[in-house]
Amino acid sequence: MAYLQLRDMRKSFGETHVIQGVNLEIAKGEFIVFVGPSGCGKSTLLRLIAGLEPVTSGKLLLDGRDITHMPSGKRDLAMVFQSYALYPHMSVYDNMSFALRLAGVPKDEIRTKVEYAARQLNLAQYLERTPKELSGGQRQRVAIGRAIVRAPKVFLFDEPLSNLDAALRGNTRVEIHKLHVALGATTIYVTHDQVEAMTLADRVVVLRDGRIEQVGSPLDLYDHPASQFVAQFIGMPSMNMVAAGAIPSFSNQTGGRLPSDGFLGVRPEGLRVHQGHGAGVPGRVDLIEALGNDTLIHVDVGGVQLIARQNERTPLRIGDDVGVELNPAVLHLFNREGRALAA
Repeated sequence: MAYLQLRDMRKSFGETHVIQGVNLEIAKGEFIVFVGPSGCGKSTLLRLIAGLEPVTSGKLLLDGRDITHMPSGKRDLAMVFQSYALYPHMSVYDNMSFALRLAGVPKDEIRTKVEYAARQLNLAQYLERTPKELSGGQRQRVAIGRAIVRAPKVFLFDEPLSNLDAALRGNTRVEIHKLHVALGATTIYVTHDQVEAMTLADRVVVLRDGRIEQVGSPLDLYDHPASQFVAQFIGMPSMNMVAAGAIPSFSNQTGGRLPSDGFLGVRPEGLRVHQGHGAGVPGRVDLIEALGNDTLIHVDVGGVQLIARQNERTPLRIGDDVGVELNPAVLHLFNREGRALAA
């Protein structure tokens, strides 16, 4: 039985329909990531779960209990926001213990819970400091600790890393994953960053225009996207998309399965670039991105822009003539509406 169930969840603001019939079942202890472009409804959906927005229609069940219209404070959920929302005049200890003190929890129990959370988050030595004395990453950990001490049934994260710089974002992402494993907590995490989604999630929920486009494990979405939208949203750089007939020799390798108005998709690692025009279709190098362990080669093939990924460094230079080959075993085919065709 699902631990958290969303049944035909809908949310409208006047005539604007933001969430349009979301159905989802989440298992106990699962790490779920909502991902999608700006305006897709991911944060609104999280706020509906948290009780910060009333639902227009639908049901929300937690551990068999209907919490659809229950006040947020009674739902047994804890939310970590994009902004840290810490009390600037309070110490770390007081920030983390504030909700427990309001609830009348005994002081000894509060101390035990705060010290446990502080150890989990490497904050034990900072409990007497105020937020202004902490780095951005430490402040975010305090916000997470404030949620941990409440021991909720579900943790909700609303883009918690977006205010951090790139290096700190990577470190904190690792800490959140380790924390999830240590606590075994059910977690819903919202992000627009598909790298966060791929590295954190047990399952990824891709949202588009208030609807679920696809749900699956990160690698399932990467290897078997249900649509062009998912194919190009998951993966960095995104999947190359070529209209049928735009590169005839590529279309010919689909065994006649590609519709005349469809699209052929291939991941950057499914392309191979060779010096000169000896192999593959002729093209010209537009850009080289040397990333150390990877090299991204941007190639113009008859006006079609392609990106190839290689695991080794390349002697190629901008303007070089090249041949581009694709691996037919890793092709993805889509119809005119952008839906994936069966293999």
